[in-house]
Amino acid sequence: MTIFNFVIFCSLLVAATARAGGLPTLDTIVVTPHDNAGLIGEAASASEGTVTAKQLENRPLLRPAEVLEVVPGLIISQHSGDGKANQYYLRGFNLDHGTDFATSVMGMPANQPTHGHGQGYLDLQFLIPELVEHLQYRKGPYAAEAGDFATAGSAAIDYFRRLDAPFAQISIGQKGYRRGLVAGSPQAGSGNLLYAVEWTENNGPWIQPENIGKLNALLRYSQGTRDNGWSLAAMSYRAQWAATDQVPQRALDAGLISRFANLDATDGGRSSRHSLSGEWSARTTERWSRANAWFIDSKLNLWSNFTFCLSDLALSGNCNRGDQFEQADARKVYGLNLASTWYEQLAGLPADFTLGLQSRIDDIGKVGLYTTSQRRRWGAVREDRVRESSIAIHGEAQVQWLEKFRSIVGVRGDAYRFKVDSDTAVNSGQVSDRIFSPKLALIFGPWAKTEYYLNTGYGFHSNDARGITAKVNPDFRDAANFGTAVDASTPLVRAKGYELGLRSALVPNLQTSLALWRLDLASELRFVGDAGTTEPSFPSRRVGIEWANYWTPTRSITVDADFALSRARFTRTDATVPGPYIPGAIERTLSVGAAWDNAGPWSGGMRLRYFGPRALVEDNSVRSKASTIVNLQAGYRIDKNIKLALDVLNALDSKASDIDYLYESQLATEAAAVGDIHTHPAEPRTLRLTLRVGF
Repeated sequence: MTIFNFVIFCSLLVAATARAGGLPTLDTIVVTPHDNAGLIGEAASASEGTVTAKQLENRPLLRPAEVLEVVPGLIISQHSGDGKANQYYLRGFNLDHGTDFATSVMGMPANQPTHGHGQGYLDLQFLIPELVEHLQYRKGPYAAEAGDFATAGSAAIDYFRRLDAPFAQISIGQKGYRRGLVAGSPQAGSGNLLYAVEWTENNGPWIQPENIGKLNALLRYSQGTRDNGWSLAAMSYRAQWAATDQVPQRALDAGLISRFANLDATDGGRSSRHSLSGEWSARTTERWSRANAWFIDSKLNLWSNFTFCLSDLALSGNCNRGDQFEQADARKVYGLNLASTWYEQLAGLPADFTLGLQSRIDDIGKVGLYTTSQRRRWGAVREDRVRESSIAIHGEAQVQWLEKFRSIVGVRGDAYRFKVDSDTAVNSGQVSDRIFSPKLALIFGPWAKTEYYLNTGYGFHSNDARGITAKVNPDFRDAANFGTAVDASTPLVRAKGYELGLRSALVPNLQTSLALWRLDLASELRFVGDAGTTEPSFPSRRVGIEWANYWTPTRSITVDADFALSRARFTRTDATVPGPYIPGAIERTLSVGAAWDNAGPWSGGMRLRYFGPRALVEDNSVRSKASTIVNLQAGYRIDKNIKLALDVLNALDSKASDIDYLYESQLATEAAAVGDIHTHPAEPRTLRLTLRVGF
């Protein structure tokens, strides 16, 4: 679609929605103490909700992205340096760095398609947890406004527009941890100017200091409220770091390296993200219209070495250069969303109707994979320029058919265009594709303060554009397959989900929800960023059960507990795999937390997270170990403007793994490749002290 056609299309949509009278979205679902019944009659499923800043206030966090662990059943981990995107796990998925979980911040999508390190790359290192006002989450592909990557679920994070008072805080901790944050929101004209500057340094427990340095800044001017108002925002983030990547278990067992050591001291990276965005919303009793637009400029250079000498020994007979490689990504992203909800009657019945448009262009000036030694390039596996554009129309109708029965029918249509200019000419090409995704929710009740939900719907995720146009294997490190023909990836991979659930506030001050779910993914080929080529995957089915609870026994105490159990299997395989298990798929997780804040001098928080064992190979013959991490926080308010807080992270000093993989690697002293578990340890017990001063 040309830019001219796109502008015409947007104009027609705006005109149509203006004539129709408005714009739809379900009401915000907010979990707040002593208001548990508020979700009944508003939620569209048992597995959605909104978490407020109050619930994050006394939550100890090791990393910014752990804000997402407020989503029941979601686990955050890391297999490398803390400057790169985290690993995410949810609903039977190892989501890698973000595929199948769509996340936005201040209306801007954070997932990056056709990324140098992985499809849907979700880097939230720029997130400032103290500024998060609310986080709305949904699981499953049931919402019409949720598109690419939202098969397992989605989350929308928004910052405050106005703070109660400006503040400055400084944090210090073990192993060189230092962090400073200054934020405020003075009145400016008829609105407020939110500003924040964050600086972070950390060496971590690693033998090779991580030496991470992050600088983060935000300016947001807003007038009015989120429902009736507008805002403009500018964000800027830069980081650089050294990384201790996963290491083979055999090297640890033999005493070749210690638990927090690495095998390539030059691994690490640098990244940046700069953005401009704007939002507008107008809401009356008859309709609600909104729009947002954004521009993002992001870059990443990442150096990794996962196999050590395997490729170099095969290519040159020695390990003088090693197997380090660099992944580079530099892109500009443009986007525009429009939506309108109007509140009408359908044959005399109360009804809401929504119509929306979503559009995005990723102009990727360079996405490359290079062989390196000590961060110096000595070869290029591939280097591409990619332009990927998409446009979607989504609609939804909610009708209250009976006093205790309503339905939500939704549909979205997505159209994609992929254009790749590759340094291997035969791998260049242009492909277009489209997909149609209907949705349905049936809601019954409430009876005895309990509501029941039946959800089904189609969703999808896109594949890396380089895999979509691939013709031959460009990886010269793979001597047996270099230059041979490869099958292209499916551009848009369909998913279908089902969910049966309930939400109850029958017990005073206790909200509980239960969901039984299933998710099927179609067959696909997957592009592997580390190799620069495609590899086969298979149709899969994931099923599970989730139980989430939120209890406010008093106004000072909140307790939450959730349990998730899932089963992930390929539904069809071939002779290349030994079984139906999906490696790395999460199976069991348990999270329990408590927070106490009585408006007096003392406050505190505690979290226990259990991350169950996982199959690391398709026949389930090798499994990872389970881990249990406990984090604590104690706070003391010296006066109304000064607060001191102590975080004790991994308080029990659990010797757990953050990540485990099974694959082949080769050390310089080994005569052949060895299949082994490669692990990245969880950080040991860590203390951090924070002083916050309001002014």
